[in-house]
Amino acid sequence: MRPADVLRTAASGLFARRSRVVLSALGIAIGIATMVAVVGLSMSSRADLMARLDRLGTNLLTAEAGKDLEGKDTKLPRNAVAMVDRIGPVQQVTATGTVNARVRRSDAVPEELTPGVGVQAARTDLLDTLGARVDRGAWLDSAGERLPKVVLGKVAAERLGIAAPGAKILLNDEWFVVTGILAPVELVPNLDRTALIGFPAASRWFGFDGLPTTIFERSTDASVKDVRQVLARTVNPGAEGSVKVSRPSDALAAKAATDKGLTTLMLALGAVALLVGGVGVANTMIISVLERRQEIGLRRALGATRTAIRRQFLTESLLLSALGGLVGAALGTLATFGVAAAQGWTAAVPLWALGGGLAATLLIGAVAGLYPAVRASRLSPTLALAAP
Repeated sequence: MRPADVLRTAASGLFARRSRVVLSALGIAIGIATMVAVVGLSMSSRADLMARLDRLGTNLLTAEAGKDLEGKDTKLPRNAVAMVDRIGPVQQVTATGTVNARVRRSDAVPEELTPGVGVQAARTDLLDTLGARVDRGAWLDSAGERLPKVVLGKVAAERLGIAAPGAKILLNDEWFVVTGILAPVELVPNLDRTALIGFPAASRWFGFDGLPTTIFERSTDASVKDVRQVLARTVNPGAEGSVKVSRPSDALAAKAATDKGLTTLMLALGAVALLVGGVGVANTMIISVLERRQEIGLRRALGATRTAIRRQFLTESLLLSALGGLVGAALGTLATFGVAAAQGWTAAVPLWALGGGLAATLLIGAVAGLYPAVRASRLSPTLALAAP
């Protein structure tokens, strides 16, 4: 038989049992759809994360006051910012300081009912250094940092029930005007839950000592490692052990690694589903051989060789698996684009995932159909025709 004849005969064999073919192909489709969607969503998520890292930069380092050898809280020197600014590769440096003040929406709120919003003093160059931005309103300027003005992080504004600038809030017993609300600060998320005021205003109304709590600096990408090694000694010479140095972008990189591990797990589950689908294909083909014994016997009696019979049933198995693979690849791709659109990602479905999935289906189909094909070819024409 010519290849076209084998293909046509195999297709007609499947077409005669549509319901069973659909159910068997569904198992393959679920496995492939899972694998394609997992790979596609993982690639889309990771691409979005890498784009965020590129946008935010990986060259931001923070130095925070830690604890001394006795376990007591320490403070950074007053001139720490100026000292860090003297490091050659450093391009930008700024700082924040913790202010001991309670935040309330109004004087009708009891002092003990806090909304979980902290207060920090901030320099006017904070947003430029962090790559952050104001979502509504305006940031503190050289005049505003001396006045009773405050900028809220996104979460802080939500907790206080403030949707727009112009509202007033109480810091201890002093009224401050909200001049702006920040967009989420991805590299320093604790600022989302913070009320930010100027250093001079913090000193005037709350007795702030002017000592920074956290220093943020950006240097050239190539020098981040070198700056990190000397940053603690520069910030607090002689007590560098009390300074904690970190790179905020490491948290996003760790998230990418976590996503990769989860992707591996989900791919394993998809492979299990694919194997289950392969078992379904094998079961369908074995039943097909049993049901079609008379057909096989008739073809053998008319001169069909064992090789032709094997080829026919193996082709049926491959067609059944390919059908499930194509449907699964389409479903997985649609799922990837749908979820990516909902999350605001750029959808990414690598061609190797589609090609690998289809290749896996054909391999499963070949393995699943091999035994039924061999069994069909070994049927005796006499016994097959005599079967009820």
